[in-house]
Amino acid sequence: MFVDSVNNIQPVKVEAPGVLNAVKQTLLGPGQGWEGWVMRLFTLAGGGFTPRHSHSWPHINYVVSGEGTLFLEGKEYQVEAGFVSYIPGDAEHQFLNRGDREFSFICIVPEEGDK
Repeated sequence: MFVDSVNNIQPVKVEAPGVLNAVKQTLLGPGQGWEGWVMRLFTLAGGGFTPRHSHSWPHINYVVSGEGTLFLEGKEYQVEAGFVSYIPGDAEHQFLNRGDREFSFICIVPEEGDK
């Protein structure tokens, strides 16, 4: 069992090629008893983005706050708090914050996707 506040989970700056102004908080995963899956909260500061990339595993997203753009398989979707998305394995994707306010979204992946 695991219960905590997101405010108590340390954000970690994402340091990778093609990333700008992004932090990640690992909310739930094997360390909290959820074997095989990981739920992360990404926050993109103004102008921030994740890399445009693809990988073999799928993921599920839920936009928590702010507004942003989801690039998915050659299309751009304007998303905001309350939007959900399913990104299948091998689909090219990227999240971008084109505004000044923070843009936060939950991303759930199989454990292999959080290495």
